Amino acid sequence: MAEPLTMFVIVRRDLVKQLNWNFGSVMTQACHATSAALWRYRDLKEVQEYTQDIDNMHKVVLETKNETSLLKVTEGLKAQSIPHYLWIEQPENIPTCVATAPVQRSQIRDIVKRCQLWR
Repeated sequence: MAEPLTMFVIVRRDLVKQLNWNFGSVMTQACHATSAALWRYRDLKEVQEYTQDIDNMHKVVLETKNETSLLKVTEGLKAQSIPHYLWIEQPENIPTCVATAPVQRSQIRDIVKRCQLWR
């Protein structure tokens, strides 16, 4: 059986712990990033396949420590040519979250190995 396509959403944990953002605001950042990734890469066959079966979409929400670690993940995604969208909240210009286009877990495992499941 083929590995399912999964969107990975990586959110900064310090938004809650140090910057005192509420959970609703943080969840909104994840929604922005996933919507942007799906729209930007809408012509990729993986996105089309992923969105054809809405009832069986897979997403994994991970956390990273802060802006520096989020940008490091983004650099890893760029280096591996994994389509992604870094959401930068405006007008504050704060990078908050990155979402990948749908990929197989094996493609991203090494990039996110230091990230934990959001809790």
